[in-house]
Amino acid sequence: MTGTAPHNTPESRPMEAEVHRLDVSHTGGDAYTVEVRGHRIRVDQPAEAGGTDTAPTPTELFAASLATCVAFYAGRFLHRHGLPRSGLRVRAGFVMATDRPARVASVRIVVVPPPALPEERRAALLAVASHCTVHNTLEQSPEIGVELAP
Repeated sequence: MTGTAPHNTPESRPMEAEVHRLDVSHTGGDAYTVEVRGHRIRVDQPAEAGGTDTAPTPTELFAASLATCVAFYAGRFLHRHGLPRSGLRVRAGFVMATDRPARVASVRIVVVPPPALPEERRAALLAVASHCTVHNTLEQSPEIGVELAP
């Protein structure tokens, strides 16, 4: 049956994407507080950039988000395979671009596996950790809209 409209049965309807929300409010100077699911995260700027250095910068939290996502995926891999997570660490470093627009030019993530990780599991751990949600999002950029409220 060509040329007919698709049937919208409950089984064939696309699922509505859940919108995850957070709220950012100014708390003074260059500091802001993020509220998400009842948690509060503070951000600020270093003193040399005009802030009071009471918290990480948004850009530092960006890198931290990637690093913690990698750590989470690595930890889940270890747990699934009955391996201890004790000693698992992730280090991150980033470099800012020197041209415009202002942005992060590169991020380097180093996964430090737990000492008990068998050699034959290292490649699989790296493969899993390299495909965390935040990394996938950076590889396939999301649509971003910035607008003013009415």
